[in-house]
Amino acid sequence: MRDRPEAAPGAAPAGVAGKKSGNWKDLRARVLSAAVLVPCVALCVWAGGLLYGALIVLAMAGMAMEWARLFGFGLETRRGQLCLAWAACVGGTALAGHWGGALLVMVAAVVLGPALWAGQVAIGCAGLSLLWLRYMSEPGAGVVLFLVACVALSDTGAYMTGRVFGGPKLAPRISPAKTWSGSIGGMCCAVLGGMLIAVMLPGALPGAVWRGALFGGLVAIAAQIGDLGESALKRACNVKDSGTILPGHGGLLDRFDGLLVAAPMAALLSLGAAGGIAFWYVGLH
Repeated sequence: MRDRPEAAPGAAPAGVAGKKSGNWKDLRARVLSAAVLVPCVALCVWAGGLLYGALIVLAMAGMAMEWARLFGFGLETRRGQLCLAWAACVGGTALAGHWGGALLVMVAAVVLGPALWAGQVAIGCAGLSLLWLRYMSEPGAGVVLFLVACVALSDTGAYMTGRVFGGPKLAPRISPAKTWSGSIGGMCCAVLGGMLIAVMLPGALPGAVWRGALFGGLVAIAAQIGDLGESALKRACNVKDSGTILPGHGGLLDRFDGLLVAAPMAALLSLGAAGGIAFWYVGLH
């Protein structure tokens, strides 16, 4: 939910003219990177199999590497290398069908120290959730697309409405750039998107519209919590972005921070859905 560019900790507020000129400066880069990223991710999600699995494992490894860098452990360091390899092992173990083993590998990362272990748990839970939702729920591709689309709509809606309307800050001590208007706008976009996707997916059950709206809103709340959490982490580490791999977005953690909370939430809800169907039908039977 980046409705305005993150301000570096301790930076002096820019003047009014500076705000107006910088409000949309990263929009072109965001649009171009999204034009490449969205079709690639959608293709992998829809195809499933090893293509999707490889995407998730690579994303887990990349985010783990960025997390390690936040604490000063680059790829040239032993701990940085271990973080990357550890996250890949967690995802690879799950792909081999050993879900319990993947959880044990993730928990064992405590040997890396509290800060790095926290990253392994956060990234590992999100990655395992995304794998489980695609392979073990029904319809797998539709469930993941619902989740990813609602997170993306929340993020994009917050970005646009925050720039258009501005207003009171959401959490000025954590992220001075985020506004209440952006938060509300992002949630509204996720609710509308959830309604549309839930109805359009094959095999939609009764109540798909209101359930899509409700769970689209829940996904947006979870995504915004993840976004604020990552902002707090970056502020504590005194950095603006977790990386530079995605123009206009920053790093993988910057772009997918919402999924760190939203994906585990969706997986837990799916465990309560009858017969492993889409998580927005939890409690139907």
